[in-house]
Formats: sequence, structure tokens, C-alpha cells
Amino acid sequence: MSTIAKNIAKVVSRICDAAQVSAREAASVGLLAVSKTQPAHAVREAHEAGLNDFGENYLQEALDKQRLLDDLPLVWHFIGPIQSNKTRAIAEHFDWVHSVDRLKIAQRLSDQRPAHLPPLNICLQVNVSGEDSKSGCAPEEVAPLAAAVAQLPNLRLRGLMTIPAPSDDLAEQRAAFARLRHLLEREDGLDTLSMGMSQDLESAIAEGATWVRIGTALFGARDYSGKPDTNQGTPA
Repeated sequence: MSTIAKNIAKVVSRICDAAQVSAREAASVGLLAVSKTQPAHAVREAHEAGLNDFGENYLQEALDKQRLLDDLPLVWHFIGPIQSNKTRAIAEHFDWVHSVDRLKIAQRLSDQRPAHLPPLNICLQVNVSGEDSKSGCAPEEVAPLAAAVAQLPNLRLRGLMTIPAPSDDLAEQRAAFARLRHLLEREDGLDTLSMGMSQDLESAIAEGATWVRIGTALFGARDYSGKPDTNQGTPA
């Protein structure tokens, strides 16, 4: 068994254990492999070990990987900050976007989604910790933004995403994730909470996460040399 396959087995075990503690079905928690900065062969290896969903932060890197892996039935998630000049390629090449934080970006994604593709699955990114260095709308902006995005024809609003301030305190972790869950509970028809990473997935699952975004625990440490500094604080 390869190192990546062993790591996947360990993470799946953590997910199953956390779900059991919270009286949840393990199948209700999706494992999103954060493959940013990882080479295409690592993604292929992870797919061979059973994973289908992969998250990318850097658009050009993601497009290059998609071309190398177009023989595989992968589901691609964009999870990084979105600039207006990148929306067309994201709309054309991804199945999910977890990082929509303003209406302008959502409108462009809807307008630029090719007609032959199904609606693009959307999560609104919420800055639950109020950090200046993080992307995301403010909690009080969720309701009006969700109402507007839900009306866009080529998008399917699925839920909310957050990257809270890092903390080793389990109570603080759960409190941040609970804030996102409470916001979701106020909205009708949403089914997705994208929250939790390698260091805090147990707390996220306890508060209802349906996607945990895991990178380091699957692939090991990342090499950021040559990558743009997004200043978004997006470990996984």
C-alpha cells in the first residue's frame, strides 16, 4: 500500500470515529482531498485509493492537472479566492465552488457557465472569525447574499464554507463551526457545510460538516515555491 493510500485510510478512520461519536453516519461526511501544489501523479494515486473529489486553490495549476487527468472521472472543487478575471475558466472547468463571497462573482459564474453543463454547485464562504486576512462575507451578509445567489439560473446554491481562525482548543474550534451551522439552519434548502481541515476535522464533524477539506494529512507537507501569495490563510 502506498503512503498516500495509507494516509487516506487513516483519515477515513478519523472521519468514521468522529461520526460515530456524534451519532452520525460516516457516509454523511464527504472527504475532499485538497490537492493544491500536489503533482498530477499524486492525485491519480489518491483516486486509485478510492477518492474522487479534489480541491484546488490555484487556477492555472488546476487546469494543467485536469488536462493530465482527463481520463479519470474526477469531481473538481475550486476552494481558493476568486478574482473576476478567473471566473470564466472556473465556470467552465469545475463542478463545485466553495469560495463565493460576493454577488458579483456569483453573477459572473452563472453568466459564464456553459449551457451543456449542469448548474455549478456553490458554497458561500463566511468569515466566522472576523479575520482581516481571510476572505468571506460577514455572517450578517449571508442571508441577503444567499437569497440573491439562489436566483441565478446556472448555479445551485448548496451551502456555506468557512476557514476559522486556527486554534488548538477544541471548544473554540467547535464554537466557530457552530456559528456556521447556525447560519445554515436559518436558510431553506441548503444541505452543505464545508468546514474542517487536517487539524480540526473532528470538531467540524461534531458540528455537522458534510465536507471536510483535507490536504496535509493525505499528501504531506506542501511546497509553495513558485505559488502566488494569496494571503488567505487556507491550510487544509
